[in-house]
Amino acid sequence: MINDRKITSWKAALAIYWDRRQLVIFMMGLSSGIPLLLGFSTLSWWLSGENISKTMVTGLLIVATPYAFKFLWAPLFDHVKIPIVTKRLGQRRSWLLVTQIFLIISIISLGASEPTGGLTYMAFTALLVAFFSASQDIVVDAYRIEILREIEQGAGAAASQAGYRVGLLITGAAPLALSDFISWFMVYLAMSSLILIGVLATFLAREPIKNTEVETAIKTFGRSLKKAVLDPLTDFCKRRGWVWVLLFILLYKYGDAIAGALFNPFFREIGFTGTEVALTVKTYGVPMTIAGILVGGLVVVRLGIIKALFLGGVFQAITNLLFVWLASKENLVTETDLFFVVAADNFSGGIGSTAFVAFLSSMCNLRFTATQFALFTSFMALGRTYLAVPSGWLVDQIGWENFFIASTFIAIPALLLLIFIKKYSPDLYPVRR
Repeated sequence: MINDRKITSWKAALAIYWDRRQLVIFMMGLSSGIPLLLGFSTLSWWLSGENISKTMVTGLLIVATPYAFKFLWAPLFDHVKIPIVTKRLGQRRSWLLVTQIFLIISIISLGASEPTGGLTYMAFTALLVAFFSASQDIVVDAYRIEILREIEQGAGAAASQAGYRVGLLITGAAPLALSDFISWFMVYLAMSSLILIGVLATFLAREPIKNTEVETAIKTFGRSLKKAVLDPLTDFCKRRGWVWVLLFILLYKYGDAIAGALFNPFFREIGFTGTEVALTVKTYGVPMTIAGILVGGLVVVRLGIIKALFLGGVFQAITNLLFVWLASKENLVTETDLFFVVAADNFSGGIGSTAFVAFLSSMCNLRFTATQFALFTSFMALGRTYLAVPSGWLVDQIGWENFFIASTFIAIPALLLLIFIKKYSPDLYPVRR
């Protein structure tokens, strides 16, 4: 058992991963990663093959709105009990099971879309996928934070992100390759079945045990839904420097998000088929992300969250410039070129993601875990939804090379904000226990 004192060796840091709870968190992370690309990135490949414009493709980013506003219904998962199910499974696991069932149904419905016959139904079903996916994320994040001690949060973030990236690998690669041979409905039907991994994790998981103080607070605040919504927000807003934190959350992954929104159309335009993208970009690239995630977990433990965030942010900005090189080669890009760029981008993104999740987790007061973490990730989602919507139009105006250069400079403000966050950090972190 690793105690809560600072870990001073890499061997002790690595030992944190060998825990049954981390395996469950990995499986839950995988279930969280499966729906995201099905609702946009994989969807963008589908739409670009139907000759839908880039402006329209990125316009569909608005269906990801639930990710940006999930904090509004997050209090339900903290306070509302499901008849019969909650009594048998507990607060966290009962809500996990319910959201996973509806998620399976909504993914199958999205696969039944016909974009050439009208995008309304597709947009609506994609919105449902986003809603139930965001709801699952709320409960998974709350479970992870509550089941682990503070010293384990970095490893927990890494396990969750590793599972998440495996989910992204599967739903980012398999559908592209399968679509060359079978219908999109069968593709989405197959992908929906993978949520059963999350269902299995729900039954394998142990319900977090809340201490008396936290349990009493939850019962008190649960009497009023209004207080359940407002108390988590006011708790955070009372902390000195909270505005800088929200701005940082909004901007930290924005550069990556605005570039990543059009990766699939970009890969298609420089001459790659669905099978080639699935093999080179997804199958080979995602393991590099997982490697970055695991390294990021160790860096957080050894160097601390702020330094890990800065390191990851710098790497994320630099690797965006590699896509400028790809764009300059146009149709002369080889699979080796593509692998090199994607591997570097994914590795740096993995480091940044782990540090980012650990940072968000450390900001949560255990009385309002689900609501506060949902609030933080909602601000992050704003960057990859509404702020990224004009990216398709921007590419049409300035071209791919200038677009990727712009995405690099967009990352700089977040790095500067770390200076302010470090200044106010003593007043930002709640007492966890």
